[in-house]
Amino acid sequence: MMMRLCAPIAWTLALVAAGATADTPPMPRPDAPVADEPVQARTVTLEAAAMTHDPVLMRWRAEIAPAPGSADLPVLAPAASGSEVRQLRTWVAQGSAAGLGGVFYDNRDRGHSRLDLRRFPQITHVAYDESLRARGDDRSLAHRFLFPGPVLGNASLAVTQGVTARSLPRLAMTSPGGPMAAATGYMRNHLYVYPGHRDVRDGVDVLPAMLPYFVISYGSSGSDQPVLDTLALSLASLRPATRARLEEERLLAPALVMLLRRSLQGAPEYLSPAAHPAAIERNRLRPGVAMAAAQAMTPDTIPPLVQLRVLEDGFAADAGLARRSEVLFDTPAAVARLWRGWEGRREMVVSTAATRDPNDRPLEVHWIVVSGDPDKVRIEPLDPAGRRARVVVDWHDTPFVPRHGGLERARVEIAVIAWNGAQYSAPSFVTVAFPSHQRRVYEDGGADGPRLVSVDYDAEARGGTFDPLLWWRAPWTDTAIRDDLGRLIGWRRTGRDGTSRVVTASVAGGYTMAAGEDGLPALRFEAP
Repeated sequence: MMMRLCAPIAWTLALVAAGATADTPPMPRPDAPVADEPVQARTVTLEAAAMTHDPVLMRWRAEIAPAPGSADLPVLAPAASGSEVRQLRTWVAQGSAAGLGGVFYDNRDRGHSRLDLRRFPQITHVAYDESLRARGDDRSLAHRFLFPGPVLGNASLAVTQGVTARSLPRLAMTSPGGPMAAATGYMRNHLYVYPGHRDVRDGVDVLPAMLPYFVISYGSSGSDQPVLDTLALSLASLRPATRARLEEERLLAPALVMLLRRSLQGAPEYLSPAAHPAAIERNRLRPGVAMAAAQAMTPDTIPPLVQLRVLEDGFAADAGLARRSEVLFDTPAAVARLWRGWEGRREMVVSTAATRDPNDRPLEVHWIVVSGDPDKVRIEPLDPAGRRARVVVDWHDTPFVPRHGGLERARVEIAVIAWNGAQYSAPSFVTVAFPSHQRRVYEDGGADGPRLVSVDYDAEARGGTFDPLLWWRAPWTDTAIRDDLGRLIGWRRTGRDGTSRVVTASVAGGYTMAAGEDGLPALRFEAP
């Protein structure tokens, strides 16, 4: 399958099975039923003729219904075993668990990593007709269709070829419209799991942001299945009235994300960074804890969705030598910025005023520094409940490992979580990504924050890697020239051959972007 992204330079992306390599075999599914199990979920086929286009949401609405009689099947395969299975069966027998009737399962990797038809018989599996498959509408990110009921889905795929190779989560973060497309499904009870593949692996996390709208599994092919299994068990454990209220309020997906993160092994509390990793590791899953919390939730204690709005933004629309925007995306529950300018300190004022508790409970908002140096990230609440806050971030030398441990990264990450007196919400995120392929030197600038001394842009000479959809390189190092008041007025630009020249800070024209021999974007300069 071929895909193309809109960007200053166009690259062709080849989408293939994520991690279908010898070192990352698909993970076995827990409590898988025996091969001769007679009870299995039913399938409905989505046909092109059964779709209507929503011009407001820019999505296709799938006019299909759950398979007839699916709700009358067992919630779990008769051969399934384990303490969680026994507990769920007890709740179902007591009538206190809603089960999975009316839930759709959307596999988007053509069966490469598919939920077992026999594991959860009540879930209706979605198939795509030949015309949709021929267009590739059944593969990759779930950004085209909205279903008439709750959806759990997955796609164990990744872009594995070319200079823009990336996981599906990073593809969603860096594609035009990708973040908002993910938000649309999340806010309509759709939740998908995608492997982090090589973007979150081997001690390094190269994601440029955090999107709460899907769950990232740690690993490649098959790593999504244990996470999907935990989400299905949690969904099935909700009380009927609670699930109905969550669906009505379009809060089912955020509630499932909260239950998953709240149950993670090794998280001392939900408001700690350990509860909010970028990717979920299989050995941290505790389905029983998530299920118990789901069963305990009532219609009058369901959590809200924290909605964010940037009121004051210190990031620029035309930053750095390339004069590009520092806004990666603004969506209802995630705000992301790219540090492209030369400033040593950036500020934002972010509001959660649009957040409404479904039961009109008063809210208390918590701002947690998940990733970043606490000495260089300061959050100043602007009201007693924390509904507005000033976020101040100083330059971070990258890559860095957060103080609580974890993977090396180049991203400051702030989780914004609301407490309604009974439940915590799923996290929303404010993130700032740094150009880790550049080598920057800052000095103490006093009350104004760090002050730039020099920037080495020559990632090619150093063998530095970077995301070509977001960043660029140049074959020189700039040393700042300042006036008597400390204002930046120009650069002493030194090339690879050691020769240097003085360039004014605001050269009109002179800079162009082009692909190098390796296909990566490079900035070029010609004096006007």
